[in-house]
Order: sequence, then structure tokens, then C-alpha cells
Amino acid sequence: MPAARATGPRGDALLDVATEHVRRHGIERTTVVAVARDAGMTHANVYRYFPSKEALVDAITGAWLKELEAALQGVTDAPDPADDKLERLILAYARLWRDRVESEPNLAALHLAAFAAGRLVARRHRQRLRTLIDRILEEGVSASLFRLRSRDRTATVMLDVLHRFFDPAAVAADGAVPREEIDARVAAATRLVLRALHAGLL
Repeated sequence: MPAARATGPRGDALLDVATEHVRRHGIERTTVVAVARDAGMTHANVYRYFPSKEALVDAITGAWLKELEAALQGVTDAPDPADDKLERLILAYARLWRDRVESEPNLAALHLAAFAAGRLVARRHRQRLRTLIDRILEEGVSASLFRLRSRDRTATVMLDVLHRFFDPAAVAADGAVPREEIDARVAAATRLVLRALHAGLL
């Protein structure tokens, strides 16, 4: 399926309209015709920017994932010690996903579908997350804070441990669990990961 073309101001405005439609109505009730009407263009013109509804959905999904990645990038670029940064990144990632699922259920449904289907937008996000984690792990090793047997193995096991708080479907499944309980579980899992990294157990 062709990817969305570079948008420019009109394409960005179209994306904003489409995002609002999904937010209010959900993806099943969002149509290209309705989006085009509210954007002040023909539905045929929409396809100049997004060659299919699927491409439009990917663009909506990717826009929020980029915001999420920017927040994580800010944590990674901070001058703090690596163990502090890793803790902040884990807690921020879990919190932002939970916030999304709670506050924007219709938009969160796009993310769940993208990850469940292994769509390119989701795979790229997972790779960017892994790159940021790898950077922090390397910093920790360089500063003698972390002891790693294998960086790849360590990152993989760490993500396995945190899966319940990082995977959109798992976050959604825990929607009825009180927020304070989830926060306590994330904090406990994070402490276990950090202890293992300090001790060279991963």
C-alpha cells in the first residue's frame, strides 16, 4: 500500500480534521467523504495527500507516536545518570500509554490495531524505542553503572519484563485496574530491572 505523501499545510490541516473525526466518532464511522467535506475539499482531493483510508489512519497513528517518541527523546538526551534516565523513560512510557487509552479511546484503538497487525508505523516506533533504550544502556555501561552480558539480550529481556506496561493491548486490558495499582506495579518492575542491570544479571 503506498505511503502517505509529504503533506504540507493543506495536508496537515486535513490530518487534523481526520484526527478530530476519529476522536469523536471512531474509525468505523469516519469516512473520507466526511473528512473531505469538513476540510473544504473533494474526497478525490484527499487522495492527493493520502492514497487510501488506510494511509490516512497510519498518518493519524504515526503523528501521536512521534509525539511520544519526542518525549522519550527528551528523557534520553537529559544529562542525568543512565539509571535515572532509564527509570524516567520506563515510567513515562507506561504513563503516556495509559493516559492515551483512558483519555482518547477512539484514537487509542488505532494504535492497538496498528500494533496488533504489525503495521510499519508500529514496527518503526518499536525500533525507535529500542534505539533509545540501547543508548541509555550504553551510557550506563560507559559510566560503570550497568553490567551487561549482552546488550541485545538485556534489552530484549527488559522489554519482556515490561511488556504488561508497554504493549498497547495489555495496557487496554488493564483499563479497569485502578491507576495507583498500575503505577505501583510499574515502579516495582522498574526497580527489579535496575537491580538486575546494576548486578549484571541480564
